[in-house]
Amino acid sequence: MVAQLSRAYIATRPTRLWSRLVSYALFEGRPLTTRGRWINLFIFAHTKAAKALPKLRQVNAPVYILGTGRSGTTILGLVLSMHRDVGFLNEPKALWAALHDGEDLIGSYNRNAAHYRLGSLDASADLVSAAHKIFGAYLAASGTRKVVDKYPEMIFRVPFIKAIFPDARFLFLSRSGAATCASIDRWSDRLGTEEDGEVHDWWGADDRKWKLICAQLVPEHADLAEHQAELSSLDHVGRAAVEWILSMREGMRLIADGETNVLHVPYEALCAEPQKWSETLQRFMRLERDEVFEQYAVRTLLDPERTDQLELPRWLAPIFAQTERNLGLMRERAMQAGDAGAIT
Repeated sequence: MVAQLSRAYIATRPTRLWSRLVSYALFEGRPLTTRGRWINLFIFAHTKAAKALPKLRQVNAPVYILGTGRSGTTILGLVLSMHRDVGFLNEPKALWAALHDGEDLIGSYNRNAAHYRLGSLDASADLVSAAHKIFGAYLAASGTRKVVDKYPEMIFRVPFIKAIFPDARFLFLSRSGAATCASIDRWSDRLGTEEDGEVHDWWGADDRKWKLICAQLVPEHADLAEHQAELSSLDHVGRAAVEWILSMREGMRLIADGETNVLHVPYEALCAEPQKWSETLQRFMRLERDEVFEQYAVRTLLDPERTDQLELPRWLAPIFAQTERNLGLMRERAMQAGDAGAIT
């Protein structure tokens, strides 16, 4: 359904319908593999107008959902959007492309040279001012108080986000690598398209995203970089495994750095104990408790699909397995911290 709205969602809290429709129609944009891309012209027009207007709302401690796509980030965002104070932006990449001309990894909105990593120096004073105005306009238009922005690739851009919003908070959502990679594989089979001889799928316009991963992220990891020659022969599952490894390592690094503004949310644990995690998330996000939100979380966050086996090249399988083991150890610590209420 439009804006990921179901009958159960609307029936639970009908007032949430407005904020989701505002997000979908005016701020999120349409990427390459979707219909109705004509609406992007209006989105870029009103974001340009927002930059020229005074700031309409103060943006306090926005929340960013980070990780790997197809790992539960959308369902987490939708559940959070049920909270009476939350406005949820589901991958508002058009908004970010309007803010930074080297941001578009997929090629949905421009074909400029793109950068997987963006740092504090990429957040100019003009960009910071524009971001506060646009996100403030979103809060005003949606009638909400807290921005939740789900954009998994922002896991490589945390310093950039913090330079814009120093009080930002980050949810690092992890999920079993096998389940995530299998889901990415199915996504490209189902939604991949070809337009004027150009392939549009999970990996962007003619592999734009995949080429950026190989050129900009893989060289940072010696165990992957030594197999640079083999990367070109990987299928969708193998590529997904590389993206998952890189994203999970980045998330684990954020947690290991001890930053109190990052919360590790293991997807399997979230679905196993939705009541506990809904309370944990509200504390971390500095939201007042909302029983309707908590009840919706319990009904919606169901035991996830599990995929135990992937067929990976001999050189990639042990790297993948070691990352899974490291993530498992960090997952146990995250669950213990949640049990103890150790959320700041």
